[in-house]
Amino acid sequence: MKYLIAGLGNIGYEYEHTRHNIGFDVADYLAREAGVAFRDESLGAVAEFKHKGRIFVLLKPSTYMNRSGKSVRYWLQKQKIEKTNLLVVLDDLNLPFGTLRLRGKGSDGGHNGLKDIDQFLEGNDYARLRIGIGSEFQKGRQVDHVLSKWTAEEAEKLPDICKTAADTVKSFGAIGLERTMNLFNK
Repeated sequence: MKYLIAGLGNIGYEYEHTRHNIGFDVADYLAREAGVAFRDESLGAVAEFKHKGRIFVLLKPSTYMNRSGKSVRYWLQKQKIEKTNLLVVLDDLNLPFGTLRLRGKGSDGGHNGLKDIDQFLEGNDYARLRIGIGSEFQKGRQVDHVLSKWTAEEAEKLPDICKTAADTVKSFGAIGLERTMNLFNK
């Protein structure tokens, strides 16, 4: 079995360690943990590792957040992976900081990365792991919030959040969506 794990974010130094790039951070964590390196390929950086007999293809799209769909569709087709074996990892400002929510499908919730993936995949029936980045911003300052760097207090908690998200990703492949949701959605 093969799985595509698409960690969403924006490429470029100015976006590193921002709330919007938590998907990239989780993909990086998984790659480090597995001892594999990303290589630049068409429409993204890709790494691959095995866990419990499954192959996990990690993807960090190079198309920028709002155009993630083209990259995700390309890699699903290139790797011959079914949409049921896709997991998108992304930020969610509607969830409290550090909260993880795994779902098998759902609305884009105003997230432009998901909106684009929905268009390219012709539906929203794919798994997504949303990671809460909090909503402590003034009205109309949403963009500033998602593109801002973590506070020192948040940055200190990030490794634990990434570890839990990585464990969720591996569980998704090893024991399936439903059982993983029961284990990790709190």
